[in-house]
Amino acid sequence: MLILSFIVGAAIGSFLNVVIYRLPEEGQSIVFPGSHCPGCGKSIKWYDNIPIISFFLLRARCRYCKIKISWQYPMVELAMALFAAALFYRFSLSPSLFIYFVFVAALVVVIFIDFHHMIIPDVISLSGIALGFGLSFVNPLVTWQQSGLGILLGGGSLYLIAASYYLVTKREGMGGGDIKLLAMIGAFLGWQSLPFVVFSSSVLGAVAGFTIIICQRNKGNKAGKTAIPYGPFLSIGSIFYLFFQEKIHEFILWYFFPT
Repeated sequence: MLILSFIVGAAIGSFLNVVIYRLPEEGQSIVFPGSHCPGCGKSIKWYDNIPIISFFLLRARCRYCKIKISWQYPMVELAMALFAAALFYRFSLSPSLFIYFVFVAALVVVIFIDFHHMIIPDVISLSGIALGFGLSFVNPLVTWQQSGLGILLGGGSLYLIAASYYLVTKREGMGGGDIKLLAMIGAFLGWQSLPFVVFSSSVLGAVAGFTIIICQRNKGNKAGKTAIPYGPFLSIGSIFYLFFQEKIHEFILWYFFPT
């Protein structure tokens, strides 16, 4: 079952690559036309579209026009394959397995789209808010009350942070997409996940920011105002919480209430 989960995850990852590539493009369908080379436009045969494997068999190039294929494709496929196996290992065959498979797949799409385009499509975040709350009625890990509070506190907390930053600096430091994304995260994971998700994503974002500044200085460039997408860090923090929430809660209790 773990092997089957891995294979299914890789196949879904192949589809997510299509979503990542086409969703930011206005008017593009994620279903039609079928998979094709972005360089020459030729349809990709099934044997050239086997997740992970075909990338290496083709030596990262299109069979026809020899344009280079991005490493993002096998990365997304392998990530979803590993996540699918990990989700099955954690939840077995239960409603939580399917609920959080959809959740993780959405976060993977958010990570790559926000990294490349600095946007989080509303079709993912707003649909995710509604879906997460609706599924909370059958989700054994999160009640509908926890999900509802997660939506309100998740979106509300980031909105207050963004509004406060704008009042102080007169600049926008956080997009509306991040606010809606945290509301979606609250819908799937409940309000109790939000402190860790916000804290861990802030730490990861700070590390990334300092790393960029150091790299710019080492290259002789002045460290300017470099925009860094926040969605990937929120997503990574959420995935980490999903798999390790018991340990996280144990650590918090140990740290603040040592006995």
